[in-house]
Amino acid sequence: MSTRQVWSVRAELLAKSREAALNAVQTFNNPLATFKTETFIVLIVIAWTYLLHSYYRRIGIDYRYFDEGPKRRKFHRTKAGEFKHWELERCLNEKSCPLDAPTKSNLRFLFGLRHEIEHHRSAGIDEQLTGRYLACCLNYERTICKLFGPRYSLGSETAFALQFRDLTAIPEATEASRPLPANVARYVQQFDASLPLDEFQSPSFSYRILFTRKLTNKPGQADRAIEFIAPDSNEAQTLDNERWVLKEVERPKHLPGDIVKLMHKEGYPRFSMHYHTVLWKSLKAKDPGRGYGYQVVRTWYWYNRWIDEVRKHCAVNIGLYGPSAGSKASA
Repeated sequence: MSTRQVWSVRAELLAKSREAALNAVQTFNNPLATFKTETFIVLIVIAWTYLLHSYYRRIGIDYRYFDEGPKRRKFHRTKAGEFKHWELERCLNEKSCPLDAPTKSNLRFLFGLRHEIEHHRSAGIDEQLTGRYLACCLNYERTICKLFGPRYSLGSETAFALQFRDLTAIPEATEASRPLPANVARYVQQFDASLPLDEFQSPSFSYRILFTRKLTNKPGQADRAIEFIAPDSNEAQTLDNERWVLKEVERPKHLPGDIVKLMHKEGYPRFSMHYHTVLWKSLKAKDPGRGYGYQVVRTWYWYNRWIDEVRKHCAVNIGLYGPSAGSKASA
């Protein structure tokens, strides 16, 4: 096979990869699209597959399926007689794969999510898992530039999506979004619990940002809707509300002991860890579909929504949990 032919195949694979990645983002950002997540995953998987095929072709790794015979390889073929090439999962498992562990985990999460939502309800996944989709896009951009050079960057091809809703009027996404279907919530919890903590917290696995509104601007200056600066930079420390600050954020989590201490401070000194355990078990609060908490590695954390439930429970049963002994808790 000539060098020219090898190069033309690599170039074609890269072109297809970039087009698939762009279509994935454009579809997800399209307000008329209905199945955003489903379409995004299909297209971004194609993009990553072609990208890694091009890379393996460049370094001389045969990404076709075959059986090693005594004298020659026997290649697997489709019913139409074409070679069977590696799917993305097999590309990730190759020892020469150039991707780091969090990036691989991000992609494997999407594989599993696709299987969970096929032919099932998928309410809430477009809003609640966007940090993982964004991480996938940023990982793709970083990888294609690292492996093939900045001329293949897609960074200038897309812009911040214009909105019909004031960002300051959007309810807190983590509290106001529709709950995930139970099977999806269970999958997310189990997948996250299987990850090492450093991978789970990596922005390559899930990318999160916090927006702060820009209140003022000087006449005559360029008026970009969004400007990003590092949260630990001198500019971020000295400016008040004049810029948007890029910062990773995560939904507040609480350990059981913290919740018990909080209830003590709020006037329920007799509320104990025992009562907390009885309460969450009676309400099946650790069911992922309830949206009360999350398991990280082997530790369960509670969200603010659960604290609100505990607070209501204590208020109803103030006779039991208040400063003096009282009657038994109501049902």
